[in-house]
Amino acid sequence: MTQNAPVAVVGLGSMGYGVAASLMRGGRQTHGFDVNPQQVERFQSEGGAEGAITDVAATLEAVVVVVLNAAQTESVLFGAQGVVPQLSKGAVVLACATVPPEFARNMSTRCAEYGVHYLDAPISGGAAKAAAGQLSVMASGTDAAFAAARPVLSLMAETVFELGDTAGAGSAMKAVNQLLAGVHIAAMAEAMTFGITQGVEPEKFVEVISKCAGTSWMLENRAPHIVAGDYTPHSSVNIWPKDLGIVLDIAKSAQFSAPITAVALQQFIAAAGQGLGAEDDAAVAKVYARNAGITLPGESA
Repeated sequence: MTQNAPVAVVGLGSMGYGVAASLMRGGRQTHGFDVNPQQVERFQSEGGAEGAITDVAATLEAVVVVVLNAAQTESVLFGAQGVVPQLSKGAVVLACATVPPEFARNMSTRCAEYGVHYLDAPISGGAAKAAAGQLSVMASGTDAAFAAARPVLSLMAETVFELGDTAGAGSAMKAVNQLLAGVHIAAMAEAMTFGITQGVEPEKFVEVISKCAGTSWMLENRAPHIVAGDYTPHSSVNIWPKDLGIVLDIAKSAQFSAPITAVALQQFIAAAGQGLGAEDDAAVAKVYARNAGITLPGESA
């Protein structure tokens, strides 16, 4: 990739916006695209490059796709206005959504038909690390795909795990991560609300357990949201029925039983059913609280 070669980020949510900002801060001419025009306007007002994707696609050397799921990824790449047929040969797609490994392999094959590299590149770290250019990337793809993507990866990621020369390996690792992350959030919510029934104050729960063997990164990151009564969605409840659903689909295809994942999934489905889908995923604690008849911080008794 040449210095200041145009790049684009498709999907300016909490993660994608941070990725785009990191690329721009690193000196890249960066286009940002999203179904929400206000996000595009915001990014352009902060220095993002202008122009419709159909007008600039041929100039792009990298497209980072940070959308919600496989269907959205496929639409961005090969939909009615899909970007891949418009890219120049040798351009690279970095696909960052949580998707099934087989889907990633299929997208890689289809991109190759257009002479476009595909890096299976799921991300982890949250919105704050995305904004700081400190994500972890679980990547797999050909040597050529890695070579084309490295200048972008160096600006958006603190750690890049190179997991093989075939797309799908990155997505498999992301599924493992999401299994643990989803289970840990649900377990944190269960533990905190259980503690409340025993007279353990939420603030004291965080203070003590975060320094004990029962802690987890998710506990330390999400439990303070409950203590603050702030469910602004850094990562929403609605993400988990999708991601844990992918995990269970993969498990089923491997004839692998994942009962703990299945139970955690039901709690997120219950939270979404209670109208909490757009809230921060820590709001799964409200399912436990309502079932137990207890009051969480920031809620009226």
